[in-house]
Amino acid sequence: QVQLVESGGGLVQTGGSLRLSCAASLRSFSMYALGWFRQAPGKSREFVAVITQSASTFYGDSVKGRFTISRDNAKNTVYLQMNSLKPEDTASYYCAATRNTRITTASMYNYWGQGTRVTVSS
Repeated sequence: QVQLVESGGGLVQTGGSLRLSCAASLRSFSMYALGWFRQAPGKSREFVAVITQSASTFYGDSVKGRFTISRDNAKNTVYLQMNSLKPEDTASYYCAATRNTRITTASMYNYWGQGTRVTVSS
């Protein structure tokens, strides 16, 4: 059974940093694009970042220049380094995996983690 398990969320002050991790029990991990999405209460799920099989990266406009996604295929893990955090970054963050080419669309992802909560205080 495929599992994606996020960790690293928590409470941080405005301007602070957090590093999220997502460990995946995916066979052929390197063949998947890995994405991060977030969802704040009362809002729809939002694309944050994705790293492709070839390690190309793409970011949502609201996090460009502040967040960095990376992957370690040897550890079956994807990371999200979040710097210069703002209160509007407060949300539950989810990692997901896909072999689809539409990598910024949540509905195209096959596997999801349970989420980790990030709260940024002002």
